[in-house]
Amino acid sequence: MRVGLFATCLGDTLFPEAVKSTAVLLARLGHEVVFPPGQTCCGQMHVNTGYQREPVPLVRNFAEQFGDTSIEAVVMPSGSCAGSVRHQHRIVAERYGDAALRAGVATVESKTYELSEFLVDVLDVTSVGAYFPHRVTYHPTCHSLRMLRVGEKPLRLLRAVDGIDLVELPEADSCCGFGGTFAVKNAETSSAMLQDKMRNIGSTDADVCTAGDSSCLMHIGGGLHRIKSGTRTLHLAQILASTRTAPYAPTEAAAV
Repeated sequence: MRVGLFATCLGDTLFPEAVKSTAVLLARLGHEVVFPPGQTCCGQMHVNTGYQREPVPLVRNFAEQFGDTSIEAVVMPSGSCAGSVRHQHRIVAERYGDAALRAGVATVESKTYELSEFLVDVLDVTSVGAYFPHRVTYHPTCHSLRMLRVGEKPLRLLRAVDGIDLVELPEADSCCGFGGTFAVKNAETSSAMLQDKMRNIGSTDADVCTAGDSSCLMHIGGGLHRIKSGTRTLHLAQILASTRTAPYAPTEAAAV
């Protein structure tokens, strides 16, 4: 399958290893990964903050970059960005776009997936040949859980990882408190939610807390780093890309 890889803003600027790991994993599974060089932000942060007209150029660019019929699927290591493309782009196009934009959005929307749902639903695989001999707990991010409804898919993938010690996270479906600009506009509430999440993570004695969104991992990882926790954060894609011959070794930098 020819797969278009969307890096996301955070992946491009702060967490490139999550994007690279996605490409490595998909290539290892036998798929051709292409990276449209003109891709930009999907516009999620604009819509989430209430600016629905402003991201029209971004939505149009996304549809143009990934609308190539030779690209059979668009995959991204982000539930929030996948949710934006699949739900918010249509709203923006219908309210402020033209017929061409609405058609382009519909075409791309139908073939866009978050990484775990692409692996499980499209490729029908759960065991990807990963090896990760560490104690891990999983945080289901809000957009992946509530907008995309990925459910148990990330956990099914993690359970199939060789060597992993997967432990359940208490109150897993509670928000970590990030929410993009929510963390800035409502800092005290966000901080309180983060404290609850970190307390639950700490109770697992996990070496690694993983998730499908770098944004939530940035928020959680920053908090854990400030309290000098022994738990690091790592994107799901990096765990799934780790193998016996090319293992991933968590470092201190992974906690930031």
